[in-house]
Amino acid sequence: MKNRKVIVLKFGGSSVANVEKIRFVAGKILSFKRKGFKPVVVVSAPGDMTDELVAEAERIAKNPLSHKRELDMLLSIGEQKTISLLAMALLEMKQKVISFTGHQLGIITDRNFTNARIRRVSTRKLFEALKRNYIVIVAGFQGKTEDGEITTLGRGGSDLTAVALASTLKVGCKIFTDVPGIFTANPRLYKKAKKIDIMSFEEMLEMAGAGAGVMQARAVELAKNQDVSFEVASTFANRAGTFVCGEDELLEEIVVRGVTEDLDQVKVSIVGVPDRPGIAAKVFESLTGEDICVDMIIQSSARRTKKSRAINDISFTVKRQDAEKTKKILETLRRRLNAKEVIIKENIAKVSIVGSGMRTHSGVASRMFSALARKGINIEMISTSEIKISCVIEKKNVKKAVEALAKEFNL
Repeated sequence: MKNRKVIVLKFGGSSVANVEKIRFVAGKILSFKRKGFKPVVVVSAPGDMTDELVAEAERIAKNPLSHKRELDMLLSIGEQKTISLLAMALLEMKQKVISFTGHQLGIITDRNFTNARIRRVSTRKLFEALKRNYIVIVAGFQGKTEDGEITTLGRGGSDLTAVALASTLKVGCKIFTDVPGIFTANPRLYKKAKKIDIMSFEEMLEMAGAGAGVMQARAVELAKNQDVSFEVASTFANRAGTFVCGEDELLEEIVVRGVTEDLDQVKVSIVGVPDRPGIAAKVFESLTGEDICVDMIIQSSARRTKKSRAINDISFTVKRQDAEKTKKILETLRRRLNAKEVIIKENIAKVSIVGSGMRTHSGVASRMFSALARKGINIEMISTSEIKISCVIEKKNVKKAVEALAKEFNL
């Protein structure tokens, strides 16, 4: 027991939603300690507390995101509740335990309130506590700026905290949630979906970015960059979950690993912009300054007006929460460019297939498009990467699309 190995354990909000679940999690942490591990535990706010705090803010302020510093002050209290209750539960089990907020531990971030990026993790308090054989409990989702301002790390930020700590400690990481692992499709939309036993960082990153809600995409990106292998598993079942690792650890590349859906998208079109060099740059530079992330982009072929002016249309997708701000920015730009109109289409969704085997197998795109066509599903936009193909479709067709693609690729 002298050479205990450190391990990072992360428990999501559904795992600590009430006192009974917190006691269960305390027992699970203790079981790791009894196996010879030194647990460093990262926790989320209990249940839906973060959403409830946002709802309270919306009752006070018309647009809480216009008060980002104060919103972070509010949202950071959820995890503080969890760490204190979980520490008390372990103390009642006669364990040595200490809890830290992100601020106390020294998780240093930039000043991008509500979506901050981690710059570094201070190790002094962490190493000191582990040396003294404490179980360490850390509030996920939060940090502080160099000058001590409280920040939060964006939706799903506790995943990022866990991976950052695992990277700092150079140890493994387990992400515990309310599902048994990563599935080939959303089981709520396709009941025959299968649990994936092992997958690559690249596949997990593409699936997270394409709408799979189990892991924050930034956390997966950090894990990939720092080579932090992790497992996604159920808190309440003692079964292996999904192991996510580098491609060199995979025995074979699966052509299509999974299908995902993303309902949190809107399609934005600026119609009738001048068809000349530099216009697209102006459109997207105007959004970059407002921290609006653009996903899929398509530009129509040029056409001429009755006055022989060459024009085209630029369409792209953004997160639903950015729709109003995007339209406001583009309306200003539309007037400057003498474009025709800005259109926001909300009833859309993105479906994607992901698989590292796409690099070496042809015909995957045609199979995807044919499967959607057979179900009468029209494709509005298409984007591809080395291991992913995404299509924008009407929102009402999402379930039908996921089922069709899962059956087509035997998922």
